[in-house]
Amino acid sequence: MRGYFAIGVQGLSKEGNFGNLLRTAHAFGASFFFTLASKKSFAKPGTDTSHSSDHIPYYPWANEEEMILPKDCRLIGVELTDEAIALPSFRHPAKAAYILGPERGNLSQAVQDKCDFIVKIPTLFCLNVATAGAIIMYDRVQSMGGFSERPVRAGGPKDPRQHQHGLPKFRAGMPDALKG
Repeated sequence: MRGYFAIGVQGLSKEGNFGNLLRTAHAFGASFFFTLASKKSFAKPGTDTSHSSDHIPYYPWANEEEMILPKDCRLIGVELTDEAIALPSFRHPAKAAYILGPERGNLSQAVQDKCDFIVKIPTLFCLNVATAGAIIMYDRVQSMGGFSERPVRAGGPKDPRQHQHGLPKFRAGMPDALKG
């Protein structure tokens, strides 16, 4: 997949959501993670079992003026508003930083004004911030990842693109039960 992406949250207050979203960002290949005006300082939460902060940078910006994105990086707000672009109809830019609103609130108007685009997940009501972030990252990877087109009929493609994953990585070595 070409380009890069980052994901962050404005006004984050729950350590569990921080760890869950950071771990998911790491799993989907995010280039960095950020918080903006978070309600508390976050260390390494127990929900981040992949120790993501050892693998991707984390930027805890105090406010939108402090936020510095790479050159040509597009800021994309994720907010459930009537005017937002429905995620299934959105074409992700190659260089993007996605920002979600706080657990119990919306993106500030100042942050929305900085965004190049505002997208929404087409749901009846707002989702948990970590869940919403996972959906955004999945949609980006699914739409930009070079996967085979979905077939017309149920099931997988007849000639799927070939990609080989490496073996699982274990911190303490591979368990004997998995050795062949």
